[in-house]
Amino acid sequence: MRFMMLMIPQGNAAPVEPGSVNPMKHVLALAATLATAIAGTAAAAPVTYKIDPEHTFPSFEADHMGISVWRGKLNKSRGSVTFDKASGSGSIDIAVDLSSIDFGHDKLNRWARNAEFFNVKKYPKATYKGSFDGVANGVPTQVVGALTLHGITKPVVLRINSLKCIAHPLFKRELCGADAIASFNRDEFGLGIGKEYGFNMDVTLRIQVEALAAQ
Repeated sequence: MRFMMLMIPQGNAAPVEPGSVNPMKHVLALAATLATAIAGTAAAAPVTYKIDPEHTFPSFEADHMGISVWRGKLNKSRGSVTFDKASGSGSIDIAVDLSSIDFGHDKLNRWARNAEFFNVKKYPKATYKGSFDGVANGVPTQVVGALTLHGITKPVVLRINSLKCIAHPLFKRELCGADAIASFNRDEFGLGIGKEYGFNMDVTLRIQVEALAAQ
């Protein structure tokens, strides 16, 4: 503002002659250019979203002796997502509490937590970190990242089926939600129990996630 005042003719300054350069026009043009640049930078800035644990439940499907499919979910997760809607780029960092595993069967839940399988006392959580990739129409189609489970880290790619952001009607902040799917071989993470009985080691992950923009 002080710069603009210095540029505006004051007091008895000579009037601008018709056809001559008007310094005020230059000031306004410069201000407009700066405002556009700042607005563009702000619009392109990535936003960080905090995972909503009340609306985020990774679920899984695993073979049982080649004759049926057992399903369950993990009830406690936390983390964050960074997303730049202008470019479709971003990243995720998620941690899941393995003691929250829920097959809908109490005895099986207790077994999965013990040393024979997850061993949650030694490995209490699983983590996934990755970056958005395969952008189409401004929306990423996959996450390329790494899963750490049972003390072992392996690459795992999530396929994004849908991703959408809206204005949260209550919190008046942006809310993003996604549906994603992935698969991995549990034997590669030291969880090969049942392999000798013909269990298929492939596990399918189905992830529903919602995240709210940080204040």
